[in-house]
Amino acid sequence: MPHSVSPDTGSSGDHDLPDANPQSSHSTPTIRAGESPEEAEKSSTALEDMFDDDDDDLDDLSSSMAASQEPQSVQAISGAQSARFSDPEIMRAFYQRLFPFRYLFQWLNHSPSPSTDFGHREFAFTLPNDAYLRYQSFPSSDLLRKQCIQMLPSRFEVGPVYSTNPRDRKTLRKSSAFRPLNKELVFDIDMTDYDEIRTCCTGANICHRCWAFITMAIKVIDTALREDFGFKHILWVYSGRRGAHAWVCDKRARELDDSKRRAVAGYLELLKGGDSSGKKVNLKRPLHPHIERSLRILRNHFSDILETQDPWLEDDRAAHLLSLLPDRDLVAALRKRWDSAPGRRSGSKWADIDALAEARVSEHLDSKALLEAKIDIVLEYTYPRLDAEVSKKLNHLLKSPFCVHPGTGRVCVPIDVQKVEEFDPLEVPTVTQLLDDIDQWDHDKMDGVDGEGTGEKKIQDWEKTRLKPYVEQFRNFVSELLKDERAIKRERDDADPMEF
Repeated sequence: MPHSVSPDTGSSGDHDLPDANPQSSHSTPTIRAGESPEEAEKSSTALEDMFDDDDDDLDDLSSSMAASQEPQSVQAISGAQSARFSDPEIMRAFYQRLFPFRYLFQWLNHSPSPSTDFGHREFAFTLPNDAYLRYQSFPSSDLLRKQCIQMLPSRFEVGPVYSTNPRDRKTLRKSSAFRPLNKELVFDIDMTDYDEIRTCCTGANICHRCWAFITMAIKVIDTALREDFGFKHILWVYSGRRGAHAWVCDKRARELDDSKRRAVAGYLELLKGGDSSGKKVNLKRPLHPHIERSLRILRNHFSDILETQDPWLEDDRAAHLLSLLPDRDLVAALRKRWDSAPGRRSGSKWADIDALAEARVSEHLDSKALLEAKIDIVLEYTYPRLDAEVSKKLNHLLKSPFCVHPGTGRVCVPIDVQKVEEFDPLEVPTVTQLLDDIDQWDHDKMDGVDGEGTGEKKIQDWEKTRLKPYVEQFRNFVSELLKDERAIKRERDDADPMEF
């Protein structure tokens, strides 16, 4: 292999092989103590509600997918290409040289000094042989790093902080004594939930045109979390292929129980029903302030969606639009016009609604009902489509930031919400590109291209790569979070101990 790999010695210690169930839909065996992977597979059961469904890493990546109409897109790739991204030596080099374990530790620990916030945190590993190890825990970032280098997980997920060390759960006399205490409030936006309205790509494929749906979702959800709930520390992360995750890290958010998490998810959930032919938006009037604000954010994006997606070009999709309108005479007039003009673009069809309404093709047209129907249509084609189940449970596991997606090789990097429209998922670096960056930097330095002088502080390997701005963004996010955590601790310490 061309990339240099630093030697690393030592072990993370005794590995507790868990007795939990496998990740949902993958049929991935979880290994119990004393049993073989084959036995584990026979005894496994599904836990669909406990894991993020975004970017199904173990999909058959070589299956045929509908090709994107966009020249630049992330397409499903061959098994051989996927295997290269998960090559043991590549993953070993990535965990040794690039993964920001130090900042991950500070983020999850809420302090530079070790505490139970990290030590009692559950990690779950997906191993190269597809075994799934749950209830892993580590007292320090060094031990987490060593186990990653030793086991080379294709990904690992982050769970809650438990009442005791997850590795010690079997020693408890009562199982009820082992319970989740806190975890970040998380959200998952997956592009596959937009398949019924996007026309450029399907399944795991994405392009610039359909990524606009994710951009809109981030804007709406982030604004609501900040303005309506007062949350401040919200980390958005690209999933590595077709979606985005939000981690709400404020102490108040971490301490929410399941009922409160369901309430927040329900507040943000708007579209109902899985039937693509049915009406998905049924709002009470007057509109809630959150919906009014979301409309202001989404209106301009709606015209772009009509242009780039052309969602009603095909007859069956246009029929769905007509089914959402309240007046039968107006619908009949629109159908007649569109039948006489095959290939009429969606922007023109949208304009036809007002044009024919103003032409009074219906004597009994209710203008207010029509306006409300149009608002509902705008929201159906632009409002975020959340996988709400991900947000509702404290014990849900979600893929860690900075993991490598084994299907695309792309790193799960943070998204700067202040520059969300500039984020390009197709430009996110792959693990092999990053290792090439290190080789190129070292080569240039040897040739004297780099101006680094002797005596300067050692440059970390991630600083030599295009991963640098993402790690720095994460570091700054963690710094702000720790600053607020210290302030909370000071307030608690300064409180009068005799005050009840």
